[in-house]
Amino acid sequence: MARGALAEPARGPGPWALWTTVVAGFGTLVVSVALALAGDELVRPGLQALLFNWITIPYLISGTIAWWRRPDSRLGPLMIATGFVMALTALQWSTVPALLSIGHLLDLVPAAMFLHVFLAYPTGRVVGRPRQLVVVCGYVTAVVLQLAKIVLGINPESLFTVATRPLLAARIEQVQLITMSVLLLTGTVLLFVRRPAAGGTRRRPVTLLVDTFGLALIALAVLFIAGLRGWPQIETVRHIAFAALGLAPVAFLLGLLDARLARTDVGALLMELRAHPADDLREPLARALHDPSLTLAYWLPQYGTWADHEGRAITLRGAEDGRATRVINRDGEPIIALEFDRSLEDERELLDAVAAAAGIALENNRLQVELRARLQELQGSRARVIDAGQKERQRLERNLHDGAQQRLVALSLELGLLAGSSGGETSERLLQAKREVSVSLDELRDVARGIHPAVLTGHGLAVALESLAAQAAVPVELEVAVGGRLTERIEVAAYYVVSESLTNIAKHAHATVASVHVTRSADTVVVEVVDDGVGGADTERGTGLRGLADRVEAVGGRLRIWSPAGDGTRLEAEFPCE
Repeated sequence: MARGALAEPARGPGPWALWTTVVAGFGTLVVSVALALAGDELVRPGLQALLFNWITIPYLISGTIAWWRRPDSRLGPLMIATGFVMALTALQWSTVPALLSIGHLLDLVPAAMFLHVFLAYPTGRVVGRPRQLVVVCGYVTAVVLQLAKIVLGINPESLFTVATRPLLAARIEQVQLITMSVLLLTGTVLLFVRRPAAGGTRRRPVTLLVDTFGLALIALAVLFIAGLRGWPQIETVRHIAFAALGLAPVAFLLGLLDARLARTDVGALLMELRAHPADDLREPLARALHDPSLTLAYWLPQYGTWADHEGRAITLRGAEDGRATRVINRDGEPIIALEFDRSLEDERELLDAVAAAAGIALENNRLQVELRARLQELQGSRARVIDAGQKERQRLERNLHDGAQQRLVALSLELGLLAGSSGGETSERLLQAKREVSVSLDELRDVARGIHPAVLTGHGLAVALESLAAQAAVPVELEVAVGGRLTERIEVAAYYVVSESLTNIAKHAHATVASVHVTRSADTVVVEVVDDGVGGADTERGTGLRGLADRVEAVGGRLRIWSPAGDGTRLEAEFPCE
């Protein structure tokens, strides 16, 4: 369906057209019953007439209602035409040659029209090259081959008979019945191709209708095969096929009733949204539309894309997937798109009512989705900043190790050699300079380890934490049970949680002992640092713990601190992991 401004709805049929259809339908009922009872060739003519009208009358009634309620759709006029053509086939029961000839010529045309109606649901337009090909082949088989076999004398009483070639006519009839059976079964397959996969949802009336369509096509194909094979139970098969064909318009009427009832639910929807504004509008709107497959897409102008309720970018599907879309605009800009089952496409009044009732709430939801999208973008940006900083620290650590540290080592060695070859005061001063260089080298190594711990990259989290515990200002009880290496981002974040915590304990806690426990479950790594100090730690005061929380959250984790005054501090960081 077109997105943006809605087209003007088509004008429905006038009262004269509806009444003409009703009167003509009543006339077909009377004529078919009269022809059935007057002839002497039908087996149980009363039952034949009943089953015949079980098909024609529901198609005429359903088509008329659909034409009246959905003037934009071609399905209503198509169903009316199918009912009248089916009624004309009753003329072959007549003893009048002209009427018999017309009825016999149209004998298989209703089969092609049933196929057309079912494959054109719900708009009356056959969408897709395979469906179009099946419908065209159905009409060719029903008209061209029927005329060919009549011309060759399949029925000598027909006025269209030109030659008497019964064997050739019988062979054409066999080809006709086989071809029509194959087309009907192919149409059944095409009907079910677009059904949702296991676990999917669809409107219940639509599912019932598609099932009924498929049953009718299969029953009709079996009837043609029975006629081709000369089954003795062909009359029973005919009755079953006619009964199945009559169920389709009944199911269609139930679908129209369901849509009508759905419009009465819009008032309840408005009251519900007013009393209980929903964070996710999909469920109440799906109930109002009687369509559990409904999805909502929110337009995010700053990103130029559609997003779902969680802020994830999505792409709207089209008619080829059996879906239709209604875009709700405000001030000339799209706000939200409702993607629903294509069978609702012609329920303009229902869709307008639902869109109007939920307009304000939808705008609010769009703003919430935009906020979630911004939050996801912010989280992604923070993670990228952390990663960039981590890579920069690795580069600085490598430069210090490969550059300044190596030069200081070389200088220390050179000073030692000079001191050994000199004497007196010069030697003492050279040794003093060598000691100063060694102290500077140790300090530089400490700085390098603080920038990025090489032991972490080379040997893993457990060894790196053992190094931290060994250098801590207070005794540390360490337990690491992670079962192997973790991803680099998680290892680095966990390392800095422990490093920063032990530094804070040394500076502020006045603790006598601390413990570090790192454990891993199926999908979570937990780092716990506990001390027996004075407590009072707060992430909102100072930049150390706040920066630590940012680092944890940047990898999708969560940092919690319990630090009552005078009762020590317990810090716990949770990290997601595969």
